Amino acid sequence: MLLLIAILVNGCQSSTQQENDIRFEANWESLKEYKIPEWFADAKFGIFIHWGVYSVPAYASEWYPRNMYQDSVLWHQTDPEKSKPGTNSVYTHHVETYGHPSEFGYKDFIPMFKAEKFDADQWIQLFKKAGAKYVIPVAEHHDAFAMYKSNVTRWNSVEMGPKRDIVGELQQASKKEGMHFGVSSHFAFNWDYFNKEERFDTWNPEYEDLYGPKHERYAPVSKEFMDLWWRRTTDIIDSYQPEILWFDFYIDRKEFAPYHPKLAAYYYNKGLETGQEVVLQTKNMYFESFPAGTNVLDIERGKLSDIRSAVWQTDTSIGKNSWCHTEGWQSKTANSLIDDLIDIVSKNGTMLLNVGPKADGTIPQDQVNVLLEMGKWLDANGEAIYGTRPWDKFGEGPTIVKQGHHSEGNNKAFTAEDIRFTKKDKTLYAITLDVPEDGKVLIRSLANHPKINANTVKSVAFLGEDAVESWNFTGQGLLVETQTGLSAENALAIKIEVDTNL
Repeated sequence: MLLLIAILVNGCQSSTQQENDIRFEANWESLKEYKIPEWFADAKFGIFIHWGVYSVPAYASEWYPRNMYQDSVLWHQTDPEKSKPGTNSVYTHHVETYGHPSEFGYKDFIPMFKAEKFDADQWIQLFKKAGAKYVIPVAEHHDAFAMYKSNVTRWNSVEMGPKRDIVGELQQASKKEGMHFGVSSHFAFNWDYFNKEERFDTWNPEYEDLYGPKHERYAPVSKEFMDLWWRRTTDIIDSYQPEILWFDFYIDRKEFAPYHPKLAAYYYNKGLETGQEVVLQTKNMYFESFPAGTNVLDIERGKLSDIRSAVWQTDTSIGKNSWCHTEGWQSKTANSLIDDLIDIVSKNGTMLLNVGPKADGTIPQDQVNVLLEMGKWLDANGEAIYGTRPWDKFGEGPTIVKQGHHSEGNNKAFTAEDIRFTKKDKTLYAITLDVPEDGKVLIRSLANHPKINANTVKSVAFLGEDAVESWNFTGQGLLVETQTGLSAENALAIKIEVDTNL
C-alpha cells in the first residue's frame, strides 16, 4: 500500500515537474505557444515614463540629443532620401544657450541631471490614483544613458548624474502598491542616433560607448553592436525581472531578426523560472519582425479601427508635442484621453499613457491634473473597463477612427452619439464618448438583438450617477433616459444586465 502511494505521489510530482520544465525554444513555432497573461488583458491602463538626461535641456522633445548635432543636414532616422539640407532649431538653441557641441556636448548634461526631488513612492501613488495597473519607465533611450545599475555600460544613473537606481526604486515602489512593473528599451537606435563628425564631441573615441561606434550613415547594424544590444537587454532582464519588456522601433530591422526569437525565448523562459507571467511588446513598425501570436503588438500614437482578437496596446503621451518634459509641453485634455482609453479597450486594447517629469523629479501640475481627472472617472466607471472583453462589435456612431502608427493627429473629437461596448459575464457596458445634453442615449446596436432585448434585460443603470433612469426598447434600439440630470463631465457608462452570458 505504501509503495502504491509512493508511486502515485512520485507520478504527480513528475507530472508537475514536467509542466514546470516547459521551455520555449528560439523558433517561431515554439513561441506561438505563448499566451498573453490574463492579468495584462484585465489591466487596460498603464503609465509610461520618459525621463532622463534629455529632460535637462527641456527643449523641443526627447530627441534633443540627436537634433543638437544637426547643423547643416536634417538627417532622417531611417530613410536617407528624406534627409534634407538645413539647420535644426535645436542646434541653434543649443549653441546660443550652452555653446558649440564640440565644447558642450550631450555628455555634459549628465552632471546637471540630479533628480534631487525624485520620490518613487510619490510617483507610484499618483499613478495608482490615476487608475493605472502597470508602470513602464524608460530604462534606456536612444541616448544610451541607462536609468538603472548597469553591468554593461558606465553611462548609468547609479555611477553618474542622480547616482541612484531609478528603475530599481520605481520597481520597489510599484511592488508596495501592488502594481505590475515593466521597462522599455530604446537602445537599438543608438546605432544611428548621434551625428558623428569631427567638429563635434561625438567624434571623440573616449565617448564612443555613449554616442555609438563610428560608421557610414545608414549602414546596416554591425554584429558587434547587436551583441552589445543583446548584453544590455539581458542585463536588464536578469537584474530586474520585469513583468513587461517594451521595445521601441529600430529592432524591427532585418539585422536584428535573428535575435528576435532568441530574445522572446530568453525572456519567456526567465518568466517561467521566476514564476512571472511576462509580456513582450514590440511595434512591427516597418515590417512584421514578430509574427502574430508571439508577443503583444504596440501601436505608437495611434489605434486600431476594429476589434483585434489578440490583446494589443496603444502607447501615447499626455503631451501633444513631446514625450519628455519641455518648456513648451502641451497637455491633452483628460476628456480626450478617457475617450481614447474607452475606444482602445472596446477593441481589445490597453493604453500605455506617458508622463514627462522635470529633470529634478517633479511631475508638472498640468499632467498631475490630467491623471487625477482620469482616475476620478475610472473610480466611478472602472467596472466598464477593467477585466472586460470586447463585445460582438466595438461600437457605433459617426466618428471614424484612423488606424496605425502616428495616426492620432488625424482623428476628430468623439461625440455623444459615439458609443463603445465592453462586456463581462452577463453584463454589457455601453459608454457614450460625450455626455448627451438631453440625458437621452439611443443604443442602435440593440435593435432586434437576439440576446439583449425586452425579454432578457434585467436592469439598466448609469454608472457613477444618482440619476433615475428609464429605459425601453424601440424599433430603433434601446433608449435610456433620465429627467433628473447627469453629473458626468466626460464619458457616460451604461450598465445593462441580462439573464445569460454574452
